[in-house]
Amino acid sequence: MQSPTHLQPPTHLAASGIDHLTASGVNLAAELRLPTNALDYTILGIYFVVVLGIGFAAKRSVKTSLDFFLSGRSLPAWITGLAFVSANLAATEILGMAANSAQYGAYTVHWYWIGAIPAMVFLGLVMMPFYYGSKVRSVPEFLLLRFDKWAHLLSSALFAFAAVLIAGVNLYALAIVVEALLGWPQWVAIVVAGFFVLAYITLGGLSSAIYNEVLQFFVILAALIPLVVLSLKRVGGWDGLTDSLDASHGHDFTTAWGGTGIGSANPLGANWLTIVLGLGFVLSFGYWTTNFAEVQRALSAKNLSAAQRTPLIAAFPKIFIVFLVMIPGLVAAVLVPKIGTSGSDLQYNDAIPYLMEQLLPNGVLGIAVTGLLAAFMAGMAANISSFNTVFTTDIWARYVVKDREDSYYVRFGRLITVIGVMASIGTAFLASSFSNIMSYLQTLFSFFNVPMFVVFIVGMFWKRASKKSGFWGLLAGTTAAMVNYFVLYKQDIVGIPTDQGANFVSAIAGFVAGAVVMVAVSLFTKPKTTEELQGLVYGTTSPGMTEAPAPGDDAWYRKPALLGWSAIVLAAICYIPFSF
Repeated sequence: MQSPTHLQPPTHLAASGIDHLTASGVNLAAELRLPTNALDYTILGIYFVVVLGIGFAAKRSVKTSLDFFLSGRSLPAWITGLAFVSANLAATEILGMAANSAQYGAYTVHWYWIGAIPAMVFLGLVMMPFYYGSKVRSVPEFLLLRFDKWAHLLSSALFAFAAVLIAGVNLYALAIVVEALLGWPQWVAIVVAGFFVLAYITLGGLSSAIYNEVLQFFVILAALIPLVVLSLKRVGGWDGLTDSLDASHGHDFTTAWGGTGIGSANPLGANWLTIVLGLGFVLSFGYWTTNFAEVQRALSAKNLSAAQRTPLIAAFPKIFIVFLVMIPGLVAAVLVPKIGTSGSDLQYNDAIPYLMEQLLPNGVLGIAVTGLLAAFMAGMAANISSFNTVFTTDIWARYVVKDREDSYYVRFGRLITVIGVMASIGTAFLASSFSNIMSYLQTLFSFFNVPMFVVFIVGMFWKRASKKSGFWGLLAGTTAAMVNYFVLYKQDIVGIPTDQGANFVSAIAGFVAGAVVMVAVSLFTKPKTTEELQGLVYGTTSPGMTEAPAPGDDAWYRKPALLGWSAIVLAAICYIPFSF
């Protein structure tokens, strides 16, 4: 079997060196300045007022640390479900996935239908009973119960570091977009967005973040839907779009699986095996099942049934959001044939801003700008709210200042929120070395989420996994992923044609290394007893996992299994038109 590292990109892509472009400074193309007027700024101002209002309203419900960090575990499933998908609907989606589509074409659907939906269903049906039933306050805390304090401390530190880096991505993306589109200096955009995120999380904790994410979900849809409709109209509808792309980029550019055979060349630089294993299993499950920025939304649900339904409810809009971010990227590839290459002033990340400038009238333009700001703020808020929880409960309260009164940890949570926002500002410009910010984010996920996932999956399904194996598996997985990316790929020791292909291989390397080390360590160290593993390993239960449904709570839309399998089938059906 030929290795995916031997795949070569098409000639026109290899010549342009698209995956190794760096951002030219921190400015988007100068011609993207939007003709905004008073109406647009009024819409933007109303949004900021509402955001702060939600923060002040949520503040009244914050009386304990559980209220601040997990909304008192009191929210209904539809609220947590929309917040779950909105927390991800940020720079990753709006700029990153549109950039992906302009660069790689219809292969973007893989990040949704195979790279999200199965993992979200697995989280809801299989993992949430363990998370919610064990009453943990965070994902790293589960590792403390299943393994030992060293696995817990390492996972907490890695997650806190990654959360600040990813929050910085959203701030950086927001700053360059706002500077290009509105003419605001970058520092103004960073300070304004950072202030509002800081204000509403500090005031109302997780409840404020979640209710704002629900608002942001609808604002983002209101921004993207008109852009998609007008984009398709500009290129003659879907048929006109695909005909143009087939002529300029080849037929594979508009299919999901074209050219992904072993040894075949395609724009993505990956074959079906690395897509299925690297993205569909390792990266996807690593992100959706262990990323606390997402899982935290489910842990805030009012009961186990609502917690299970949170990612399942989120899966249905997730299936269709791909069209809202993919189509603008494809249209940009038609209107600007050399986008992202040395022959154009536009980077792939410019796809959405370019179409906004070209197509949207005032009023609608204000909604679109507000939607972009909402997306970036939602992504930043999700990571900051999860960061303050992990740092406070898993690091500070566990290892630094123990056994203080509950009000002390609420105050410290607010303080560390301020520090987290300041740190994310400092990390924002690390993203500037990537022309495609999706590549940067996927790189972070392969380093931090995948190793944590392998520790979870081995520990959750293998009783023999010992206490010591968690720490060493996590360390080995993280190290292997970084060595593959920074040494084998970046030093051209192994010829991987694209950043995304390198991310897939790094994820597989991290997963395999973590699993092998866990098995090896477990064979030579003592496992936990059966009593210690109750409710922590598949096949065992704890009282919190055997919740009886409330009277009248047996409607079909409250049945997790039915929701989960429906999402899987619907995603599979969506693949059909893109498979030929």
